[in-house]
Amino acid sequence: MHCVYLLKSINHQNQRYVGVTGDLKQRLLDHNAGRSAHTASHKPWELVVYVAFADKAKALAFERYLKAGSGHAFARRHFWG
Repeated sequence: MHCVYLLKSINHQNQRYVGVTGDLKQRLLDHNAGRSAHTASHKPWELVVYVAFADKAKALAFERYLKAGSGHAFARRHFWG
């Protein structure tokens, strides 16, 4: 399975992150341990939502969508609350 996941910083509420991984549990541990340059300065992180895909290409396409203009609006309406 390939997961597209959305994280929210616990200490910096306006900081959000969208990523894709094959091992969600380990990836969240990596983010919270500061092993990701993009998220280290805003740790700790909490998982907001994830969507699992059997097809890696579809997971990557959904991640790209969420990082684009209309995908930002979609995520705001449905995931960020």
